[in-house]
Amino acid sequence: MLVYYLLFHLFSITQPAPANFEEQVIDDNISIGYGIALGDVDGDKKTDILLADKKQIVWYRNGDWKKFVIAENLTESDNVCIAARDLNNDGKVEVAVGAQWNPGETSDDKLSGAVFYLNRPGDINQPWEPIRLHHEPTVHRMRWVKDSKGKYFLVMLPLHGRGNKNGEGAGVNVIAYEFPKDVHSKWNTVAIADEMHMTHNMAVKEQPGKKTEIYVAGKEGVKVITEPFTEKKPMTVTKIDGNDHASGEIKLAKNFIATIQPMHGNKVSVYPERGERIILDSSFADGHAIGVADFLGVGYEQVVAGWRNPNSENFVGIKLYTRKNANSNEWTSQWVDKNGMACEDLQVMDMNADGKPDIIAAGRSTKNLKIYWNR
Repeated sequence: MLVYYLLFHLFSITQPAPANFEEQVIDDNISIGYGIALGDVDGDKKTDILLADKKQIVWYRNGDWKKFVIAENLTESDNVCIAARDLNNDGKVEVAVGAQWNPGETSDDKLSGAVFYLNRPGDINQPWEPIRLHHEPTVHRMRWVKDSKGKYFLVMLPLHGRGNKNGEGAGVNVIAYEFPKDVHSKWNTVAIADEMHMTHNMAVKEQPGKKTEIYVAGKEGVKVITEPFTEKKPMTVTKIDGNDHASGEIKLAKNFIATIQPMHGNKVSVYPERGERIILDSSFADGHAIGVADFLGVGYEQVVAGWRNPNSENFVGIKLYTRKNANSNEWTSQWVDKNGMACEDLQVMDMNADGKPDIIAAGRSTKNLKIYWNR
């Protein structure tokens, strides 16, 4: 019996059991589902879902998942991104969005790109006030970022540099907007980087006592922007050694970087702290979303990734990738959603406070928003 127990325990360490996700459809009639953000909108201490859809910015109330419209028809072209975070410690998120999505126009900022801070009304069931901020053409992604001194910034990432053609020309102006005390006043904005071309997404590392870093994925691979975010110089932009493959999506784990390569690519790749790139999968078609978390409760993180166009087997979906153990470079995969989610975006968070991270995803051609509950 002791031998059996030891063998079973050893096997469980070296080969984690598969994850078990239970899907729930939150909305089966979205338009595109460009971007998801998560946070408490109404102050009830539950994490709600916010969505930048084609023409509407909406949120879904945790519990009954009722849909509320924050803003709509902000610009002629589509909304494209959203950022939500509690910036003033009142227990409710502040929201910014990007719109006028027109990636083919890289020069005319009247025809391409828009950034709005959405000012919360007294009654959150009423439309929020859109405050238009400075923008660059091809606004594509944004994040609320806190620096080492506790100041908050909205960091906005365009897809192209101004006037770019086919990824050639001027570098992308990564813009930092300092969050002001009065949101109706002028926001201090600084281009904190302009060295990359065709940037696609970013991940943020905030650590107590250390300078905040922004990891940007783009045509030249992954580069890191280090604070300060209030002036052009001094500013540090460094390349990740060995990570010069064009990348579209990026998330940070404790001891690796997870990416989808190239932009809208077919490969899910990880970069360990030590060692070379490991390709987990090369079967994607238009890979467009990635996340990391310890879904299995084994003490080290797994990777979840999704794609939005049918691959060679005519599937869309989301998969989970797991190492055999904490020190292994061998990974296995399992389906989270097979052919039911043409994944445009996904985010990861514990949505029901049970201590286990869940997956929230939006599907482009499948026109759905789902939670995958981690059971």
